[in-house]
Amino acid sequence: MEINLGIAEADRAAIAEGLSRLLADTYTLYLKTHNFHWNVTGPMFNTLHLMFEGQYNELALAVDAIAERIRALGFPAPGSYSAYAKLSSIKEAEAVPAASEMIRQLVQGQEAVVRTARSLFPLLDAVSDEPTADLLTQRMQIHEKTAWMLRSLLDE
Repeated sequence: MEINLGIAEADRAAIAEGLSRLLADTYTLYLKTHNFHWNVTGPMFNTLHLMFEGQYNELALAVDAIAERIRALGFPAPGSYSAYAKLSSIKEAEAVPAASEMIRQLVQGQEAVVRTARSLFPLLDAVSDEPTADLLTQRMQIHEKTAWMLRSLLDE
């Protein structure tokens, strides 16, 4: 059945492509955060272990919301590691870094997600896609706050 949301198909496709990049960034950050939750060590173990758990649980819910928005626009959501590797601006952790480096990498990942989300606003504004803009605004608020909280752990 044809989709008629008041947004042209080409614009919906461009939005879905941007959201696919956001989904890939979010899922890659989820995986990295979960990995660090499992592998963190050191004097801040308990604090970081619990903090990372809260963060990866929040990210797990986020990937679902992003993927469902892609589907609502009429396009398939990417769902494989190979697709995410091509689409994501966040690099996977190759080893198990020290706790302070884990925090730095997660700050960088949180900020990368914000930049990806922010890059979509010119198109969203041009076609009046308020539902996607609302989703991205909420995601940006969460990621900016999380980056601030993580960054605060590095202040001495």
